[in-house]
Amino acid sequence: MMYPRLKLARNLLRDDGVIFISIDDNEQANLKRLCDEVFGGDNFVADFIWSGGRKNDSKLVSVSHEYIVCCVKSLEWYKQNKILWRQRKKGLDEIYSQHEKLKRQLPENYEEITNALKEWFKCLPDSNPAKIHKHYCNVDAKGIYFPDNISWPGGGGPKYEVLHPITNKPVKVPSRGWITNQEKMRQWITDDLVHFGNDENSVPCSKAYLKDREYQVPYSVFYQDGRASTKRLRTLMDGDLFDHPKDETVLEEYIQFSTQENDIILDFFSGSATTAHAVMQLNAEDGGKRKFIMVQIPEACDEKSEAFKAGYKTIADIGKERIRRAGQKIHQHGRDAIYRVSDANNFGADAVPDAINRVSTDIGFRVLKIDSSNMNDVYYSPDAISKEDLHQFIENIKPDRSDEDLLFQVLLDWGVDLSLPIESKTIADKPVFVVADDAIVACFDRNGGVTEAFITELATLKPLRAVFCDAGFASDSVKINIEQIFKLLSPSTDIKTI
Repeated sequence: MMYPRLKLARNLLRDDGVIFISIDDNEQANLKRLCDEVFGGDNFVADFIWSGGRKNDSKLVSVSHEYIVCCVKSLEWYKQNKILWRQRKKGLDEIYSQHEKLKRQLPENYEEITNALKEWFKCLPDSNPAKIHKHYCNVDAKGIYFPDNISWPGGGGPKYEVLHPITNKPVKVPSRGWITNQEKMRQWITDDLVHFGNDENSVPCSKAYLKDREYQVPYSVFYQDGRASTKRLRTLMDGDLFDHPKDETVLEEYIQFSTQENDIILDFFSGSATTAHAVMQLNAEDGGKRKFIMVQIPEACDEKSEAFKAGYKTIADIGKERIRRAGQKIHQHGRDAIYRVSDANNFGADAVPDAINRVSTDIGFRVLKIDSSNMNDVYYSPDAISKEDLHQFIENIKPDRSDEDLLFQVLLDWGVDLSLPIESKTIADKPVFVVADDAIVACFDRNGGVTEAFITELATLKPLRAVFCDAGFASDSVKINIEQIFKLLSPSTDIKTI
């Protein structure tokens, strides 16, 4: 089952493409062998190990982790183009929020702000991700920093006199020497980039600002409580509709460090559409325009399940509704944030760009279902039809197909992006689809209503492509003259008849 999907995935990837595959202990080894064959062992990146909390239902070992196997299309391409992956550290937003709060309470009193920030870190529980950064507890006019080592790595650095700014006496020189020359050190001191102790008896440090060190190399082992995503989905969907959903916050991190802002993210097994949720959330946070493609068979929900009782007949139905609700929540959160910005006691001005991104994030999506061709079989295999069957094929289009069905077939046939904007217009009393302003205009009238007057008005739009149904032309002469009309009014238009 996995092998053909992995082959397809590799063919779809760009040279900088990456695939993440979630798997448990039972099949991890087999999956790794498949990936080595399909992607090549040299393109294996890592097994990320996700610890999701202890499980006490085993007699021998509490298996509390799963794997995320990661491969790239071409690791050599990454090396040649010097591509690096960097993950934003967790807990930063909470630290920045506390800093903003303290700045309002203690304006420009950096010593008191520093003391208050240290106390705040002490009060955080060990499980809070912000506590990992408790060494970033000093504050000056430029922001939050920690006093970093200012000595030469390994020793042998230059040694010269540095005066304490208050006592005006030489400070202790590090045993390994200073990390830079005397001229540059003077400039650092002038720019207030050196942290001095209370007097000359301590070695100064360099100021390492949190805003300059927000990102780190992703770790291959991480902890994330596996129950949290279930609780969030339960709240979002008003019930326990899907067992063991993936964590959208984890997926968001992986998408963040491995993609660019205009990339496409494809999930072959979308389930409750966690990946779509993660993509929209990340776009809202960094202003990206990533697109997602979710693939899910319409697997039936158990009739005894909460999902079925709530009106969801298939897993795909759950995923579609989750995308709708997650998008609405992200959009509303952005609007609420903008309203809160005006309240100086609750929100800092730094929230404005983030709030605007959330409001402007594209949360729309299209649902496409795989089906047989819109055309009767005679359209594709006339030799397989007997003379006695011909009366069944007076119409070349199946009677149960809508104009939208025909439009998307045309988009596929022409290789046009299925996510382009589509507008419905009325031209000369006829319904017309206009795709991306002028990429395609389509009229699927099948009752002989396409006249020369209609075609003349349509041609004034100067579309790149125009499509009609064969049964839509008012007469044979109209069908013959269509090319001449477009040649006169819009010579670059490509015309198609189905």
